[in-house]
Amino acid sequence: MDRRPAGELESTILAALWAAGTPLTPGQVQGAIGAELARTTVTTILSRLYEKGAVDRTRAGRGFAYTPTEDEPGLTARRMHSELRKQEDRSTVLARFVSQLTDEDERLLRNLLDGETS
Repeated sequence: MDRRPAGELESTILAALWAAGTPLTPGQVQGAIGAELARTTVTTILSRLYEKGAVDRTRAGRGFAYTPTEDEPGLTARRMHSELRKQEDRSTVLARFVSQLTDEDERLLRNLLDGETS
């Protein structure tokens, strides 16, 4: 069996939670993603997402129901910050990131830094 790319299952589970718009139990997530995953695997991934702060949980019977803590853009931003925090030379990382932006993304970033919203 081929291994999935890192983070693929987390992304799939988060997508199911965003689509639901309501807290889901591991069994409900398992049904929503339609993948052949054991419920224990789904529970493990949800627990890891909870530890990372990507989902919140509330008691639902003997288990938990999970809700994403952020929307997809918010989670992407959190991941970008996490990667940046891992680097000692933040200046070089940011410089290389900015140098790889498209002209349109660079304009958008400049507008955001200048406090413009459009």
